[in-house]
Amino acid sequence: MKNTGKWIFAIGVVAVAVGAYVFLTRAKPVNVSIVEVDYGDVVSTVSNTRAGTVDACRRAGMSPALGGQIAELPVREGDSVAAGQIMLELWNDDLRAEVELARRDAVASRGRRDEVCTRAEVAQQEARRLTSLLEKGLAAEEVTARAVGEAKAQRAACDAAKDMTLVNAARVDVANARLERTLLRAPFDGVIAEINGELGEFVTPSPVGIATPPTVDLIDASCLYISAPIDEVDAPAVSAGQKALITRDAFPDHKFPGFVRRVAPYVLDNEKQARTVEIEAEIENPDSGRLLPGYSADVEIVLDTRKDVLRIPTQTIVGGTDVFLLNGETLEKREIGIGVRSWEYVEVTMGLQAGDRIVLTVDREGIADGAAAVVE
Repeated sequence: MKNTGKWIFAIGVVAVAVGAYVFLTRAKPVNVSIVEVDYGDVVSTVSNTRAGTVDACRRAGMSPALGGQIAELPVREGDSVAAGQIMLELWNDDLRAEVELARRDAVASRGRRDEVCTRAEVAQQEARRLTSLLEKGLAAEEVTARAVGEAKAQRAACDAAKDMTLVNAARVDVANARLERTLLRAPFDGVIAEINGELGEFVTPSPVGIATPPTVDLIDASCLYISAPIDEVDAPAVSAGQKALITRDAFPDHKFPGFVRRVAPYVLDNEKQARTVEIEAEIENPDSGRLLPGYSADVEIVLDTRKDVLRIPTQTIVGGTDVFLLNGETLEKREIGIGVRSWEYVEVTMGLQAGDRIVLTVDREGIADGAAAVVE
């Protein structure tokens, strides 16, 4: 009996030791975050490889055609101007005087034309009268011939006076054109972005081959677009007319709708080991108060859209087609079928159903098929 008791005690000690060992060495459950499979929209997109730039569809950096001193500067930076409005005027009193002189010459030439042409008409009437009297034998042939010649001379003088009127009118146009070269007018409706000059300062045209800052920078902010590079691998799927979404760091939660208006017909190799294609995406109904030319922005080009499909977050995918499903307190690795995908969501075509709980934090240590897990 004593020996039997000892054996029972020994077996009990061993069982306790084994149990303690198993308890102490068992794998601890992995803390995971989960997400339920649900239905929603999946938008397949491609994005630019580096930040793009917001620019205006129409932008003009302008300077006067002539050098001179700024005499009038009726606009300021930020002002809205209409097409044809004067934004800058150089000193041009001499040219204005030339215009006035040419205009007065034109007026005087019209007066001389009227005088000469009136005389020509009178001479013509006298020639006709004497010619009629000559036919009746009531006028001398010599006097009649002289009158006819005088009428022709007066008619030629009238024609010359008319031509001189046209010449003087052209001189007025020339003088106005020279005066216009001292004025800087807005070629379109827009906003003054920058002015490089002050009243009294002298401006000079840019020398040939040497770029200088424009005197006035005019922007039409009613039409904005993004110029950005995309990877050459994604370029074949992009074409003009496709929808696009434009985002800016300052407003990460707001996406501006737009469309691709141009895809460059060539590949750029400006970066090492990276070849890109430049695209332009125009913004629909731009909010000029929030999206201004010069800002950096990103473009997502919409390739395909699936409405109300079974979807999961893209970050839950491991190995290309696998996810970790939480069954009770155990993880199950499962292969799924994938349709359209984007940076945010992946369309699930097989392997899951709505309500399934899958692991969101797939990058944590201990995530494996059959591992114990607890939800955070």
